[in-house]
Amino acid sequence: MKFSLKLLLSTVIVMALTLGFSGFYFVNYVFETSLQREVGQALDESSILGFAFETAALNVPAKYSVLPDTTVEEIASNLEASGRSSGRLVRIAGEQKNVLYASDGFAADEELLTQTNVNTKSYRVLKTPNGYFVHTCVTVNTLDRILYLETMKDVSGVFTERALGFSLYRRVTLIMLVVGTVILHFIASLLTKPIRLLTRATKRMAAGDYAYRAKQVSHDELGQLTKDFNQMANALEDNIDKLEEEIEAKEEFMGAFAHELKTPLTAIIGYADMLRSHKLDAEKSFLSANYIYTEGKRLEAMSFRLLDIIVAKKSEIELREVAANDIFVYLQDLYTSERGFEFQFAYEDAWVWADVHLIKSVLINLIDNACKASEAGSTIEVMGRIVTKGYQFLIQDYGIGIPLEEQHKITKAFYMVDKSRSRSKNGAGLGLALCAEILRLHHSVLEIESWPGEGSCIYFVLPNRQGEQQKKSKASHTDYKRHSTPKKRGQSLRKGNVSSKHKNLTKE
Repeated sequence: MKFSLKLLLSTVIVMALTLGFSGFYFVNYVFETSLQREVGQALDESSILGFAFETAALNVPAKYSVLPDTTVEEIASNLEASGRSSGRLVRIAGEQKNVLYASDGFAADEELLTQTNVNTKSYRVLKTPNGYFVHTCVTVNTLDRILYLETMKDVSGVFTERALGFSLYRRVTLIMLVVGTVILHFIASLLTKPIRLLTRATKRMAAGDYAYRAKQVSHDELGQLTKDFNQMANALEDNIDKLEEEIEAKEEFMGAFAHELKTPLTAIIGYADMLRSHKLDAEKSFLSANYIYTEGKRLEAMSFRLLDIIVAKKSEIELREVAANDIFVYLQDLYTSERGFEFQFAYEDAWVWADVHLIKSVLINLIDNACKASEAGSTIEVMGRIVTKGYQFLIQDYGIGIPLEEQHKITKAFYMVDKSRSRSKNGAGLGLALCAEILRLHHSVLEIESWPGEGSCIYFVLPNRQGEQQKKSKASHTDYKRHSTPKKRGQSLRKGNVSSKHKNLTKE
């Protein structure tokens, strides 16, 4: 059974019970009030009749010392005649409670008479074949006689009014229930609309339509439930998208991995088979062995990089306070102009929180990539600046650049913008993926700004450990000679000694 129908039925039942009990109480209260009023009037009339009887008895001639029965009957007949228009019936009994006079139609038994004593009044409501009556009994003391005066007053109209009241209230209740059911059905439908919308949204999502959202039609608890459901659906959709991206990335990874293995293995197998099946001269044998050695080293480097990525994803590191100066001195010693590029280092001295070996690995990978993307003789700039959120490392090259639509993919394993160029320099597309994982352990991310044909600016910020960076020296150290117009440099990328494209980045 639907919730709206349950709500409707329960409300109708409660309303029916409420109307029934309240109607019964109301009609019965009116009836009891009317009946008590009639009883009071009947007792008053009985007292008046008793007084009238005593007065009439006093007018009897003095020759009677005791009121005779015939006189009693005569007085009673006169009293009955005076109240005949009101339908009052009279019965008089003597001292021994024997009936002396009774009106025609006085159908009451003698039970009330036997219960009445001297100087008492009693009454009861009596049902007869002719209707309902108030039966009263009082004592009359006159001329040394104790008489009992009984009256019957017709109160059938009160009972008829009660029956009519119950009948009318039943009809009114039935009409109110019908009208109330229609109104309650509308209200129940309106109140349960958010539930129906949530049910529809749940079914749509269960069918695979994760973008479907329930419409919020109220601002009460159900409206809040709808809002929370939509937020949950958003989180679920995001998680599903992430899972799909991860699955797609894994598939791409496996395909790229298989492709990267196939190329060197094909060369290794081919040259090994040539050495095995043919007798070659010394020069060809050396070339074949050299191909096997070169491709083997490439496979070895790729396996080490993959291992590093796997370890980085599953490991936790301990950050220590390291002097940025030591990192740049290490890089200066490692990279010299003899490599065929012009390296320029500019940095501010400060303390950073990092695993020094991992950060050195990140910077070496970034510089190597800058070299691979640049022509021989180009300038590679390596800079470090104190910024608001921590310490910023920045690598600038003026090589081939990265298209905007490719920039979000370069941290994926085996992804290479220019595959032929990367493979010619023994690249496998794993360096930036490793950098991204290492920076994740340092609570940082790799940021990229690049312009095809003009170069790339890759930077990251190591966040402060204790809220602010301890700056040791405001002086900027510049090692190696700077050139105002380095080879292959896009003029829009430089302004003085700092590239205009990333000048604002160093002031964050």
